[in-house]
Amino acid sequence: MSGDTRLMLGITLVLVPTIVYGGLTVLNIVSAGAYGAPGPSISPEQATFYRAGHAHAGVLLILSLILQMLIDYARIPLSLVWPARIAAPLAALLVSAGFFGTAHVGALRIVLYLGAAILMAVTVLVGIGLLRTPSGA
Repeated sequence: MSGDTRLMLGITLVLVPTIVYGGLTVLNIVSAGAYGAPGPSISPEQATFYRAGHAHAGVLLILSLILQMLIDYARIPLSLVWPARIAAPLAALLVSAGFFGTAHVGALRIVLYLGAAILMAVTVLVGIGLLRTPSGA
């Protein structure tokens, strides 16, 4: 494992407690405080966005951890390696934030779409880089 991968994995793993905290917050809000301090009152549609934001945060952060390791094995132009490393967790953050933001301000869906576009770009970049890598490498 490269030092760059280890650095990005470490930074990403340090962010996991924010997802745990977010999950507890969502639990308090959607349960109307039955499992903790009552949160703000939100509509069922907003609760759906909260759940989606939290679920995407966890799943996409795991994907970003995997992408960090795959970047070491993908044949990617050197000028795109660090942008790809940064884009992987950034996409997870933007998609999640987009769902939470859209729950309150519809115009913030642009954050969700930006995160999705970044996620598609980095996964396609790494995927093509892996396909271009010689089988013995």
